[in-house]
Amino acid sequence: MEKCAALSAPHKAMRIICVPDEYEMGLAAARIMAALVRLKPDAILGLASGSTPLGAYAELIRMHREEDLDFSRITTFNPDEYIGLDKYHPQSYRVYMRDNFIDGVNIDPDNVHLPNGIAPDIGEECRAYDELLEARGFPDLQLLGIGTNGHIAFNEPAASFTAETHMVALTEDTIDSNQRFFDRREEMPTQAITVGMRGIMSSSRILLIASGKGKARAIAQTCFGPVTPQVPGSILQLHRDVIVIADREALSETDITC
Repeated sequence: MEKCAALSAPHKAMRIICVPDEYEMGLAAARIMAALVRLKPDAILGLASGSTPLGAYAELIRMHREEDLDFSRITTFNPDEYIGLDKYHPQSYRVYMRDNFIDGVNIDPDNVHLPNGIAPDIGEECRAYDELLEARGFPDLQLLGIGTNGHIAFNEPAASFTAETHMVALTEDTIDSNQRFFDRREEMPTQAITVGMRGIMSSSRILLIASGKGKARAIAQTCFGPVTPQVPGSILQLHRDVIVIADREALSETDITC
């Protein structure tokens, strides 16, 4: 069931789609992304990492193999990468994207873009990534997950929103959530490069996906709370075209029901 929730910004709305579970969340997200690929074969996709998008990527791969969904002219940008992990590290987001999506479809590798987490000058890498995003025209659709603390990409709670791509110190909440992907907590990077709010908010459409009780507070604050850098996702209320797909548990602290 789809419901529209009026938000604090005047004349803006965020479409909220409630689905029964994480599996249906992935299918719904993939259908929206596939529709864009079919309508605009040279679209730019902003792609999230982590466990939340895995179902969507699996469904897009299925569509490519069984329904001839063509990614040959698609360009992708990932919003973040861990600092200190090279492109061959098994927990780098470049390897994540390769294993979970890129190798399963027919995207030109030259059109796949991620920040370089081992660049000799991280500040210059951030500036260059912004320049590349702007030169390509920003994503037609930016897929996002959300952290338990409300972070989007790796924009963590802070005193102010950061506009440009930047280096960020990961919070303990984020480290706690992501350390499961590493053999030991001390192997988990404590810093990352992340696209700032300008890069995210310049996307034509934003698709935010969430599942599970652990995301319920973040989703409630993001969709219905005040716009504040203490809940980075809340800035999405100011975007002109946002779709939120969340399961029952993730919407359990709102009035939205399936």
